[in-house]
Amino acid sequence: MDQRLLGRTGTLVSELCLGTMTFGAETGEDDAHAVLDRYVEAGGTFVDTADVYAGGASEEILGRWLAKRGASEDLVIATKGRFRTGPGPNDEGLSRPYLRRAIEASLRRLQVETIDLYQVHCWDPLTPLEETIGAMDELVAEGAIQYWGISNFTGWQLQRAVLLARQSGQAPPVTLQPQYNLLSREIEWELVPLCLDEGLGLLPWSPLGGGWLTGKYRRETAPTGETRLGEDPGRGVEAYDRRNTERTWRVVDTVRRIADDVGASMAQVALRWVTDRPGVSSTILGVRSVAQLEDNLGAAAVTLSPEQVAELDEVSAPPLPDYPYGFIAEQAASRSRTA
Repeated sequence: MDQRLLGRTGTLVSELCLGTMTFGAETGEDDAHAVLDRYVEAGGTFVDTADVYAGGASEEILGRWLAKRGASEDLVIATKGRFRTGPGPNDEGLSRPYLRRAIEASLRRLQVETIDLYQVHCWDPLTPLEETIGAMDELVAEGAIQYWGISNFTGWQLQRAVLLARQSGQAPPVTLQPQYNLLSREIEWELVPLCLDEGLGLLPWSPLGGGWLTGKYRRETAPTGETRLGEDPGRGVEAYDRRNTERTWRVVDTVRRIADDVGASMAQVALRWVTDRPGVSSTILGVRSVAQLEDNLGAAAVTLSPEQVAELDEVSAPPLPDYPYGFIAEQAASRSRTA
């Protein structure tokens, strides 16, 4: 598995990251440890979790595996904090006191002395960014965390965080963890150019679009209660009712055909596409079993031709909103024709 720089840092991570959201929920501890063992055996070096995954059980399961394994200097461990972890009014957010408590709790559950990458899990409308950035800078200086990153911010929010850190001489964020896949490319309008310009590494979550890009759903058959999407088909960013569009099915059909052409699974093609997008440091795999992991790991050996990439780009391109994106694109095209 190839290794890539984590944004504009000197730390290398494997191009496929193991996400652990299923640990303690859909995946029991023994199976989770088997997944971790196989991932490392395959050359994986980057593991991502969060304090709210399975109510903290994901971090605990990972922590017990790290303790059993011994030295973990060859691994990069990432976690996240922001969402509610207790009943009190200050048991969520990005304030300095909450972040300190959250990071201390994550360190205990993970059984490590430092967290390699700590990510703020979502924008907090109540806490001034200056407070959050100051807390991250202090925690980096103290060695509780090595780097910090951001997840689920808009373009202006991320740009403001980068500029505030730079202007104050404090540790800046080094990564962005966004939803990014063939069915969700809106981050390319502002967030991807921003990350390329500022040197932040992209860590795509949901690279398979909640299972859509694996071929598990069909035009003629809606999911039932046996699936995660079927349990509440109208809720969430990957909900069946939201994704059941003609554009989705065109993308799925194209991924299926290209997968047949290259002798790979649909998941492997979708993972290869997003992993090779500009600015991506590592793509986060969300698996429940060793069998799913094995298939996902196969993406490392897949090669897509320029023509196949162009076809996937074209069929999955989201329509630009008229203003300002469409207007700006028209003016840029006009400018290019006269150059």
